[in-house]
Amino acid sequence: MGTLALAAKITHVPSMYLSELPGPHHGCREAAIQGHVEIGRRCREFGVDTIVVFDVHWLVNAGYHVNCAPAFKGVYTSNELPHFIRNMPYEYPGNPGLGRLISETATEDGVPTRAHDATTLDLEYGTLVPMRYMNGDGHFKVVSVAGWCNWHRLETSRRFGAAVRRAIEQKYDGRVAVFASGSLSHRFNDDGSPEASIHEISDEFFRQVDLRVLELWKQGDWKTFIRMFPEYAVRCVGEGHMHDTAMLLGMLGWDAYDKPVEIITPYFASSGTGQINAVFPL
Repeated sequence: MGTLALAAKITHVPSMYLSELPGPHHGCREAAIQGHVEIGRRCREFGVDTIVVFDVHWLVNAGYHVNCAPAFKGVYTSNELPHFIRNMPYEYPGNPGLGRLISETATEDGVPTRAHDATTLDLEYGTLVPMRYMNGDGHFKVVSVAGWCNWHRLETSRRFGAAVRRAIEQKYDGRVAVFASGSLSHRFNDDGSPEASIHEISDEFFRQVDLRVLELWKQGDWKTFIRMFPEYAVRCVGEGHMHDTAMLLGMLGWDAYDKPVEIITPYFASSGTGQINAVFPL
């Protein structure tokens, strides 16, 4: 029997990589980077062997998909923001067995899911950025799940998340951390380069709704949040339609979950969007 050892909602803003480089933005995302380092430290403390990432930068148009190649290696440049993330090397082991178990279990539970273990699929930066700071030495195996579900229902992603937990706890022999990698509000500024507004929110409305959402999360008032969740995802332009968050909460029990989150990196605005690192206690 496996163990779900840690769950979190995490940022993956590309300015974290920019923050490493010499120039005007050097050090600008140190708090977010250190949040990832702390989450990675906890994963090691808890004996985690594999990190599963619900990645809202992996777009799919039909069904649910798991990238569980035996290994991942390459040099990544973002096609979205090539002036933020460019020539970033990565190398991590994969976990085909766990990926297949997730796919089989979700399909058994009525959510058709495909595991891609013999594949040339690359990882997207919703996985690569956090792994850079949590898993730079390749200590953890990595499984990436498509979280930008373009034509899917949040309710189906809730069921997928529940299946992920069942696969871990009933079928896997190991300890797993699961992260929803995506923003809160996600409305970029119009036109021009996001670099010009790297520390700004695109509209004060988005910031204020994000902050109210975080109040509910810190209170453990998931029943209220779930009632507002679909409208929040639409009105505040949630990244990837917030399917990563639906998967995470489905895994944790949806509106039956009652634990307050632990804020690891306080809320911050980035290129118009709202960001957080928060651990969801188990």
